[in-house]
Amino acid sequence: MELIDAYLAGAGAVQQAITGLAPEQLKAYPVAGTWSIQEIVCHLADSEALFAERMKRVLSEDRPPLLFADPSRHAETLAYQSRDAADDAELIGMIRQQMARILRTQPPEAWARTGVHNKVGEQTLEQLVRKAVDHLEHHLKFVRAKRHALGVPPTIDATP
Repeated sequence: MELIDAYLAGAGAVQQAITGLAPEQLKAYPVAGTWSIQEIVCHLADSEALFAERMKRVLSEDRPPLLFADPSRHAETLAYQSRDAADDAELIGMIRQQMARILRTQPPEAWARTGVHNKVGEQTLEQLVRKAVDHLEHHLKFVRAKRHALGVPPTIDATP
């Protein structure tokens, strides 16, 4: 399935995006008022864990509640500046590889299974996977822009 392929393609995209960056570049704020590359990578790792948990619950439970997680609170409280960006990038890849294996085993009707998000309402498994794909690409655009602002050449294509 193309969607699973796109999801899995993102597994290495974050690792590629931080290739060649020194710790001070990862933690720099080349665009005022926005997250550093380090903070983006941490946000992506936390989001991947959340997306995977939601997907697993939609597959294994009947209409489970899916709770909102505040990314600003995560950034403030989950040690984003003290974490290792390479470790978090590797975690993203591991989560996506595991979930891709799970998703490939699902029958077609599983993609219509739903959970109920407390902010946006009903979400299908397919919508959750698409959101994970789009979310990662959305943030990789910012990483590319920050690399450019830091004067570091790109290491990744325009799409994961």
